[in-house]
Order: sequence, then C-alpha cells, then structure tokens
Amino acid sequence: MKNAAERPNSNLLRALRDNDFALIEPFLNSEMHESGGLLYKPGDNVAQVYFPLGESLISFLVTNMEGREVETILVGREGAVGGIVSSGFLPAYCLISVKYGGAFLRAPITSIQAAKEQSASFRRLFTRYADCLMAQMFQATACNAIHSIEQRTAKWILAAMDRTGTETVPLTHGQLASLLGVGRSYTSRVLQTFKADGVITTARGALIVNDIDGLAQRACDCNENIKRHFDTVLKGIYPDADL
Repeated sequence: MKNAAERPNSNLLRALRDNDFALIEPFLNSEMHESGGLLYKPGDNVAQVYFPLGESLISFLVTNMEGREVETILVGREGAVGGIVSSGFLPAYCLISVKYGGAFLRAPITSIQAAKEQSASFRRLFTRYADCLMAQMFQATACNAIHSIEQRTAKWILAAMDRTGTETVPLTHGQLASLLGVGRSYTSRVLQTFKADGVITTARGALIVNDIDGLAQRACDCNENIKRHFDTVLKGIYPDADL
C-alpha cells in the first residue's frame, strides 16, 4: 500500500486515505497522451476516469451548431474527468480533450463506483471534488458574462500556470481565443498589450510569463474565487506554482 508521498503526482489521489487508495490502486493504468488528443466526444459512453499527473492538462469544450468550440474549464492534477459522481450509462456531453500532453492514470468507472460503495470517506472526497468542479463551471459562466477580454485572458493564463507549475504556459493564441469564446484577433491584441507592458513574451506554442504580479493585476478575481472554494471544500488539493 502506497502512502500519499509515494503515489503518482495527482493531488486528488494523494488526498485519499491509504485504505481508500488501496481500493482503486490495482485498477489504475499509466498512459501518455499527446496535446490535442480526445478523451471523449459528445455521446461517447464514459467508461473510464482519467487523472492528469504533474503538468498534464485536460479541457472541456462545448461545440455550437456552427461547429465553433468554446472551452469552459481546465482540469489538472487537482482533479479527474469521467463520471465522477454518477453511475450507470454515462454519455459524454461535450468534448474532453488533452490541452497539455503528458502522463495520466486511467481507471474503469466501475472500480471508482465500487470504491464509493465500499467507503464513505472515498465517496465524500469525490463528491466534494465534484462540487469544486461545478463551482469552476458556474464561475466560468459568470466570468464570460461580466469581465473584459483582458481580464479573462490574464485569468486563463494564471489558471494554466497554477496547474502546470511553470511560467511557460502551453497556450497558443488560438487556444486562448477558444477559452475566451472570442475571435483570435481580439486575443492577439490583448497579448500584444501584455507583451508591450513586459508582462509576457511569446514562444512557439506557448506564452512565457515574465511578471506574475502584473498579470494578476490585470486578471479578474474568478481564479482566486475558485482557489478559495477549493481551500474550503478540499484544502490542499488546488495546485500551487510548485509541482
């Protein structure tokens, strides 16, 4: 039985009690996924739960009738995706894709469900995480309605930086535009302003944050609200800058 420090780099899995982790450890399979890969498409049967490890990132994308994809939330080592609180047949509602490739653990949803039935503490942890996941969705909805493109751009960069633990954030202009639900030209203008102010520089397929405080000053408070909620509901789960 592995103690928390010996487990893979998933904050959620490390938060489990030793006996609870032992319930699913035999069913966890390691695998690598490349950036841009799809875990689920709308309508797919959600039969596996995925746990991002380390710097790996997953994003949820909703597609409209015109085929435009809008990203809603990011999930890193603080969480998991795939039928966290439900049971039975689970059709995926949206696209779930790998935003930043790397290591993942995968477990059959049946093993997660069995662990919930065997252990009340296991069930409570995953239920609390599901609450935090919903809070992210609610906050993203409000953020898109009331905050400026500049504020939301800064927020998404900070959110990605938290989860990857690095100041080199794997987001392109196009990916940021998708997260924001705006055209790429709007995002490019905001990023040019950030570059002119010395807050960021750009590299191929990534943004490099030079001034974290300056970026935070430009961001809305949505990311901080989510951090506070995680700290209240699941203290120590939300990732900080150090892996």
